[in-house]
Amino acid sequence: MNEANNIKEEEKDVGLTTATLASVGAQPEVRAVAASSFNVGGASSAGAATAPAIDEQAAPLFSPEETKDFRARWDALQVSFVDEPRRAVEQADNLVAVTMKRLAEMFAAERTRLEGQWDRGDDVSTEDLRLALRRYRSFFGRLLSM
Repeated sequence: MNEANNIKEEEKDVGLTTATLASVGAQPEVRAVAASSFNVGGASSAGAATAPAIDEQAAPLFSPEETKDFRARWDALQVSFVDEPRRAVEQADNLVAVTMKRLAEMFAAERTRLEGQWDRGDDVSTEDLRLALRRYRSFFGRLLSM
């Protein structure tokens, strides 16, 4: 059953590119914010709560099965470069877009879960919120280190 769902998802993502994911053509809002504007009260917070722990950086973003699938797809397209370089690059763009989309879906699902608890009037535990923030911080740190 899980393999059938994966095939459906892959079929749905055919033609997905990083350009469509980013909605090329839309004018993104660009804002420059001085780093000093985050320093409230004159106290220096350089490095405070911004550098994720080493073990957080190593935490996997995907399940082992998803990771294996993404790596297998990458390996296949990389091998195909020799015979069809243009197609390999198009497939690489698609795979990157699919991977980014999957990450966004995972974070959106987490947010929806938390908001669902809030909407029902349930108290979301501080521990749940701490773990969610840790995942965001880990991912954000990875994005900035690339």
